[in-house]
Amino acid sequence: MKAAEIRNLKTSEINNKIAELKAELFNLRFQHAVGQLENTARLKTVKKTIAQMKTIITERGE
Repeated sequence: MKAAEIRNLKTSEINNKIAELKAELFNLRFQHAVGQLENTARLKTVKKTIAQMKTIITERGE
């Protein structure tokens, strides 16, 4: 998800997306630990998206 798309979302929607991504990140980490994760780059992408969303919330001052 691009930063411009994130900025168009409401803060509550962003918080919901963050919760979804954190759950996905947990599952990805578990799969990686077990050795079942094929696309390890997805870990980086999810962490980066969470960071972008948190940054945008901070910029809004909420």
